This record gives sequence, C-alpha cells and structure tokens, in this order.
Amino acid sequence: MTNSGTIFFSDWDGTITLQDSNDYLTENIGFGRPKRLEINDRILDGSMSFRDGFQAMLDSVTTPMPECIDLLLANVDLDPGFPEFYKWATSKNIPVVVVSSGMTPIIKALLTKLVGPEAVDNIEILSNDVKIEEDGSWDIVYKDDSDFGHDKSKSIREYLARHKVDTNSTLMFYAGDGVSDISAAKETNLLFAKQGKDLITYAKREGIPYTTFTNYSDILSKTKAIVNAGGANIKEFLEN
Repeated sequence: MTNSGTIFFSDWDGTITLQDSNDYLTENIGFGRPKRLEINDRILDGSMSFRDGFQAMLDSVTTPMPECIDLLLANVDLDPGFPEFYKWATSKNIPVVVVSSGMTPIIKALLTKLVGPEAVDNIEILSNDVKIEEDGSWDIVYKDDSDFGHDKSKSIREYLARHKVDTNSTLMFYAGDGVSDISAAKETNLLFAKQGKDLITYAKREGIPYTTFTNYSDILSKTKAIVNAGGANIKEFLEN
C-alpha cells in the first residue's frame, strides 16, 4: 500500500471541492437553502440523524441523475490548492483516500473532470452509491445501516484493517468541513477542520483537537511540516 508511513483521508464535498454537490442540488433544484439550513442545524444539535436529514434533502431533488451530474460538472470547482497537495502526496507515496457521504458516480465524474482520469485509479473512494433507473430517476444506496448512512469512522477502520496498516507507526490525517464528518473526527492523529464550517463547531463542543484550514494549500504546508518531523510536532498545530 505505502512505504511512507502516512495516510491522508479526506471528505470530498466542500473540502476537496469548493462547493458541496449535495447542498448545491438541494438548494438549486430541491427544496432550497432555508430548509436545508434548518435540517443542518437539527443534525448538528442532535435532534435529527444525519441519515434522515440527508435523505430528506435528496428526496427533494427529482431531476434525473444524468442531468444532476451535468449540472454539478458545470458548477462545482476544485479547491485550487488540491492539485499541488495531490502531486506532493503522490511523490511521497502517501495514499489519499476520499471518505464521503456523497455518491460514487458523482464523485468519480467530478474527480475525472477536475483532477484527471488517473486520479480515479489512484484515489480510493469510500462513499455511498446510487441506484439509477432506466428513466433517470434515482435513489441513494447507503454504505451501511448507521444513523449516518455512511459511518466514516467504520470505513476508516475497515480501510486500515484491509490494508494491514500498523496504526502505531502510521501518521493519519483527516480533512473535513461539515456534519457528515462528525463520525470521523476522532479517528486519526490530526483533524483538519475547515474555517467557518460546522465541523469546527462540533469539535469545539466535544473537545476534539483539530487544526483549521482555509484551503488545501494550508493543508499541504502543515502536513509537510508534520511529516518531515515524523509527527513529533503535531501538538504545535492543535487548536482545541
């Protein structure tokens, strides 16, 4: 798998991309932004499960999946710092693993356009799937039976077991931004939480150590410093 002793897990929507594709669909061709924000607040305060809130959002989108993908390809942008980060990680033989509550066909389509087809082969994607009918109608197929639909902590642990990773000698990072990342927040050596987003609110409330990023250029500089120091300086980056 890797000789680097480092693995980088990352959320996709709003983390590697600038826009969250599921939020974009909900706000533009679903029930709109006010309702989405209301559901988001309920997920964050624990009065609604992520799975139930996410399902309500997706149920409000009735546009056929091929049209949804075309809309996202035209409107979702890549974090400008990600290509340099990805190039550096590849040069150091550091796996970049996408752990997403989104849907695989959407992620692969965007990854192919925004990064390149080789990235689809090189970046392992752990995500929900989608069932598409002949008429283009669709429904999400959740990765597991958890309240998240995709329990990212479980996926990370399964990945580590599948690749026989020695967690005592491997540096592990996770980058995310929102409520879908709550389940992964405690799974790695260092949590990167996007400035101004809900993951920081959660990390502060739960006392989870994290470091803030605004874009992948921040992540690259901090990750480089930590990897070069063999992880001995992680505490220097903690903000909680």
